[in-house]
Amino acid sequence: MTNQARWRRAVPIALGAGLAAGVLTNLGQGRLPGAWNQIANSGAVWSVAAFVAGALAAGAPPRGFTAYGPGTTPAPRDRSALHHALLAGLAAELGLVVGYYGYAEFGRDGMGNFYWPLVWVVMACVAGPVFGVAGLWWRRGVARWQRVGGLAALAGVFGMEAAHYAFVLEYAPQAWACLAVFLLVPLLARTAREVGLTSLAAVPLAGLAYLVISLPLQSLSG
Repeated sequence: MTNQARWRRAVPIALGAGLAAGVLTNLGQGRLPGAWNQIANSGAVWSVAAFVAGALAAGAPPRGFTAYGPGTTPAPRDRSALHHALLAGLAAELGLVVGYYGYAEFGRDGMGNFYWPLVWVVMACVAGPVFGVAGLWWRRGVARWQRVGGLAALAGVFGMEAAHYAFVLEYAPQAWACLAVFLLVPLLARTAREVGLTSLAAVPLAGLAYLVISLPLQSLSG
């Protein structure tokens, strides 16, 4: 399959996968024991969907691929990969929201009012493109800062969740589980040096994510 054909199929596939994952998330939240049901509804876990969608939408790096960095001019097909990663990440996240709340409405006792669905739609419109591009950078980034930054963003959001479980919800097992993922994600880097750089970069990104995502959501919940 050519990259162009893959890109054309990426968005509808990401949307369909997101819808299915949203339903499974709702089911998992209802079946997992105790506080573990929070993991199924974790924003970090949902971010993985956009990351994977962006990485798969990217395809293999074309010959002569160049970085999307300052001072570079991407070739048209490179720009197409970037656009499709953005859209695939967005589609995956919106699919998750629709699948989750759609099943809540029609498969359970109803989703209630539209407040939280709208909040998560807004979050999906931000997180989807961000993590879609992060997945693209991890898979196809030529510049080291892209590969490190893309993977560190994914690790960082699990660091944010670990802090939330530890200090806000006080769910120690779930906090340790998210911390383990935070430490393991950098191992997906290409080289030992990039593993170390990703681990270092993930720490401030986890703090940033806590400030711009977790704290606002806590205020909305309050």
